[in-house]
Amino acid sequence: MISVDNIAVEFSGDTLFSDVSFVINETDKIALMGKNGAGKSTMMKIIAGVQKATLGNIRYPKEAVIAYLPQHLLTEDNCTVFEEASKAFAQVFTMQKEMAELNTALETRTDYESDEYMKLIQKVSDLGEKYYALEEINYEAEVEKALAGLGFKREDFHRQTSEFSGGWRMRIELTKILLQKPDLILLDEPTNHVDIESVIWLEDFLLNKAKAVVVISHDKTFIDNITNRTIEVTMGRIYDYKANYSHYLQLREDRRSHQIKAFQEQQKFIADNQAFIDRFKGTYSKTNQVTSRERMLEKLEIIEIDEIDNASLRLRFPPAQRSGDYPVTVNALTKTYGEHVVFKDANMSISRGEKVSFVGRNGEGKSTMIKAIMGEIDFEGECQLGHNVKVGYFAQNQASLLDQNLTVFQTVDEVAKGDIRTQMKNILGRFMFGGEDVEKKVSVLSGGEKTRLAMVKLLLEPVNLLILDEPTNHLDLKSKDVLKEALLDFDGTLILVSHDRDFLQGLSQKVFEFKDKRVIEHFESIDAFLERNRIQNLKEIDLKN
Repeated sequence: MISVDNIAVEFSGDTLFSDVSFVINETDKIALMGKNGAGKSTMMKIIAGVQKATLGNIRYPKEAVIAYLPQHLLTEDNCTVFEEASKAFAQVFTMQKEMAELNTALETRTDYESDEYMKLIQKVSDLGEKYYALEEINYEAEVEKALAGLGFKREDFHRQTSEFSGGWRMRIELTKILLQKPDLILLDEPTNHVDIESVIWLEDFLLNKAKAVVVISHDKTFIDNITNRTIEVTMGRIYDYKANYSHYLQLREDRRSHQIKAFQEQQKFIADNQAFIDRFKGTYSKTNQVTSRERMLEKLEIIEIDEIDNASLRLRFPPAQRSGDYPVTVNALTKTYGEHVVFKDANMSISRGEKVSFVGRNGEGKSTMIKAIMGEIDFEGECQLGHNVKVGYFAQNQASLLDQNLTVFQTVDEVAKGDIRTQMKNILGRFMFGGEDVEKKVSVLSGGEKTRLAMVKLLLEPVNLLILDEPTNHLDLKSKDVLKEALLDFDGTLILVSHDRDFLQGLSQKVFEFKDKRVIEHFESIDAFLERNRIQNLKEIDLKN
């Protein structure tokens, strides 16, 4: 059991939160929720011990192991993927080495009656008791299973970690955390760079093998599936619900309704007493009553109504021009990099107004197919855009492609044409860039702000084919909901790559699965597709190991 006792955090005299207390029990699965800037990540860092609170402390058992996965990692790359993941068992391997050295010393020494020899025997006994008490584990098999579950192929195991992107290095770190079997796992946005199948594997692990878990995530389906408790950080305090995220939303609305009712009753009480004071102030016979009521109002603690995070995108895609009947046609398309085949003989026909999803493990070719459609790479076969197709393309790294030296306003002003230029500040305001924000340099923006700015650029002119590659990374839950509503209303053609199941649901009419160097077309809902593959893929991982 881990106890958070009266934690307070202040920055430059401003209080982020104060008098926060709660207990994390041995099997709790907790979602840490709240609007951006409320202090969720700060709270997690304090529990992890990487940041100190201004006041209060964290109490936990002496032998407790707490593992923390931050949003951003700074890693050194000097070993293979398998070697790095195996560091999860570093303590065990150190014990094995020490046991071997001690046993060698016992075999070679002859001073059987000396105190030093007796101490050596005691040390061997103590270490052996601790070592043999450990669960018998095939460590190599466990490392292989965890790496496979998080999307690594066997040929990746012996590649240098330096060859992988930040997202894949995040998976290596997550693998190490899961293999340590800690008493508490702290995860800050663990699904941002993980494909759907790996998220499903992670869910299964956290539910069936992990002990206590605290997670911050904007993936609604993920947190609903794994958590049984929600702690909301808001207005400097917390609310603790024994409920998953969806149920918490209902309970929070009930709480606000009660707050509003109590606030209105209190305001009426204040108004009635103030009217009495104003009417009888200066009346000798009412002096005591007036004074009493004035003191009462001075001491009255005003009921606060929890804020609602209304700072969300309000997207409205412009009406789409009419394209030809088939905006995208792919025939016998093959893409290779040297001897590596990404996919072979892929066929795809997407009709006007159709909304489709590309799904599959990372590295199976989803983004590669999009680059082929956009004409950004060479390939064998045919890939054609239809008549009068105008493409709006949001790449996975779109935010990083922004010019860091420009201001927010300059970024959109350089692509705006015609009358729309007179409305630029209004448009930016709808994307939460108000007032002085428009003069900020792109270099100082957060990941979420850059993503929103990249979205503004995308929406400045009408398109009839939208291609979105992981558009929800760094967007909060409310922003994703508004984007999804806008996409549902979009009357053009949509190709969507996303690992966010809740975001995908209801958006696509069919699924193109990228798997085993093939592109497979499925005429079924994303719900049915994922449910079918959940069982299949978990079994595959077990069979491979």
